[in-house]
Amino acid sequence: MGVAAHAGRRRLKYAQWLKRDPVRNCFLLPNEIFLLGLSPGALAVYSYLLCCENRQTYQCWPSYKTIGNAVRMSANTVRKYVCELEERQLISTESTTVTTKAGLKRNGNLLYTIRPIQLALDQFYEQQLAQMDAAAERHRAATALALRSEKCNSA
Repeated sequence: MGVAAHAGRRRLKYAQWLKRDPVRNCFLLPNEIFLLGLSPGALAVYSYLLCCENRQTYQCWPSYKTIGNAVRMSANTVRKYVCELEERQLISTESTTVTTKAGLKRNGNLLYTIRPIQLALDQFYEQQLAQMDAAAERHRAATALALRSEKCNSA
């Protein structure tokens, strides 16, 4: 068989795959997310929530179990990472209720709202500045203490 025959088979083999719609089959993950120092698990949960979100309302409501199945974690582990994402102000959550056929109200899944990344970045930078201020204050106090002890020892 010649090279042309191999090339023809290759084209036929790959032509069987359906084209993907880039709007429906993709989601954007902001580059700034990597500046926040998220744990790998929190990053996975955040990515899944972005994948599920309604692009107009920025909301979704998968259960902990559904998220856990998608990212290979237990529901309790997902809950921990959801709390981390809330603390970082990347998402907000609201409790929902459902009414059963019997008329009973039950707890539903959480309603997740994906918040603008800029809010999380602002909070992160404020925390870093506060940590730097505290470190500078500790350094000033240590320097002042060292000067006092030198004066006491020389006197």
